[in-house]
Amino acid sequence: MVILLRTLLGILVAIAAATVAVPILLLADLAGGGSGWGLCAEGLASCSTSYFAGPELMVMLLGVLLVTFAGSALCVRALRRHSPRQ
Repeated sequence: MVILLRTLLGILVAIAAATVAVPILLLADLAGGGSGWGLCAEGLASCSTSYFAGPELMVMLLGVLLVTFAGSALCVRALRRHSPRQ
């Protein structure tokens, strides 16, 4: 049970780290002349996205972070309950 909880906690931390890295990778792709993973199809010079594209991405990323942090808190609480007392 403890190994499963530790594995789940590690996966949740990896998901949170990847979620935090997404905006940095998007900006790096746009700065290099890319499409920002589909955010601007023809590149930054001719980007005509809606006003809600950025906030929509932010809300989605924050939602993922909140879920992963809540899952991490639950895993840590369960690990404390199942760990041997010293």
